Formats: sequence, structure tokens, C-alpha cells
Amino acid sequence: MTGETARPRLEGRVAIVSGGARGIGEAHVRALAGEGAHVLVGDVLADEGAALAKELGERVRSVMLDVTSEADWTAAVAAAEQDGWGSGAVTILINNAGIIDPSPIGELSAERWRRTIDVNLTGHFLGIKAVVDSMRRAGGGVIVNTSSMTSEIAVSQLAHYTSSKHAIAGLTKAAALELGGDGIRVNSLHPGMIRTAMTEGAPEERMAAKYPLRRFGTPEEVARMMLFIVCDATYASGDAFPVDGGILAGIMMGE
Repeated sequence: MTGETARPRLEGRVAIVSGGARGIGEAHVRALAGEGAHVLVGDVLADEGAALAKELGERVRSVMLDVTSEADWTAAVAAAEQDGWGSGAVTILINNAGIIDPSPIGELSAERWRRTIDVNLTGHFLGIKAVVDSMRRAGGGVIVNTSSMTSEIAVSQLAHYTSSKHAIAGLTKAAALELGGDGIRVNSLHPGMIRTAMTEGAPEERMAAKYPLRRFGTPEEVARMMLFIVCDATYASGDAFPVDGGILAGIMMGE
């Protein structure tokens, strides 16, 4: 009917967003809450996560979450499953937490390599592992893993980051194969250059001059693609969804 308010698409659903306190993660939290979901913000930035939860109200809670800690993931899922808060089962996981630590290979220590792989890749694996039982009890769910444009094109001084993002694409496909029979869809999100603290200081005008859309993206644009995967792409699993301003289409010459 004309004038009717659309019902929120995720009413009562429970979601966990890792790295949800700021940047793209914060945009994901706001987008999911805006569609009626109960959202658990998991982040090592505990104060920022708590402030976001306080701002958004009772549908949003926050927990300290080091994504490299299996115990932290177990605690986060338990917090999200509490009786009286949403459906009582986690049916949406947004694996968003990640770090970037530029270094030429010749100067990159094994410790820094392992730290990037642990946060960016193992953190995704542990998140998937932690929510599987909850999603199975609920009869299904959706997992969105955060890869990157660097899963398709490498970036110098980011061998460790690029490797982690390539691996996330592979993890996504493997998980989709294993979990599809349980009604769990697993897809990957591939942002390009997005205006966040991670890209602060990057020369946007110079870099974006070679991109089809001539600009960096915003966290809100990434979050809209996330919502498409969660709400609309119901027959997609094991697939990659770029949000890259056309970067992966190729390199523009002569302009």
C-alpha cells in the first residue's frame, strides 16, 4: 500500500561484526542495525565499540574481541546468543577485522608476517568455526568474509597483506562447499581503496586518476554491498563481490 513503511529486512536476526568499532566495520554495524538486526560489535578497540553500542541503542552490544583468540570468539558467540536478545542464534557473521603493515619483503620480519596472517586470515577461520553450530541450530545463515582488491592484484610492500587476502578468497570457497548443505552461505567482499583510517594519508587524487570512477570509495558503499550479499544474493555462495570503483577492470592509459 502507498505510504506503508517497509519492514526491516533483518528484524530479530543476530549478527556479529568483527572489527566493528570504526571504519568499514562501523558502517556494517550501522547498516545491519538499520535493517532491524541485533548486532554484536567485536573489536580490540573496546572503548570505541562500547561508545558505538551506546549510541545505537539496545539492539547493539559490544565485546572485546581479539580475532586471533579462539576463547574470545567463543565468548562473543555466547554473548550474542543470550536469551531475550534477538533470535538467540547467530545467523549473520561479518568477518571484517584486519590489519595492514607495509614493508618491503627484504625488511619484513617473520613476526610481522605471522601477525598479519593471524589477524587477517586465521581470525576469519576462527570466526567461521565459532558460529557454525549456532547457524546450524538456526537452520542456516550467511557469512561475509572481507578480502580485498589485492586478492586479484598485488600491491608492492604488502606481500603479507596481499597473501592473506588471496587466502581469504580460498577459505571462502572451501567454507561454501562444506557449509552449503547446512543452509549457510559464505561469500567474500573485496573492497578497493576506501576512505578510512587505514588509507589516511594516501594520495587519493593521484591514485584515483587511473581508476574508472576517479575516487576512493566510502565505508557506507561497502556496507551497502554487504547488505546486498546478506539480504538479496540468496543464491550466491563461494562468490566474490568487488566494491572497487572499477580498479579490477584494468589500467587506464593515455589520460
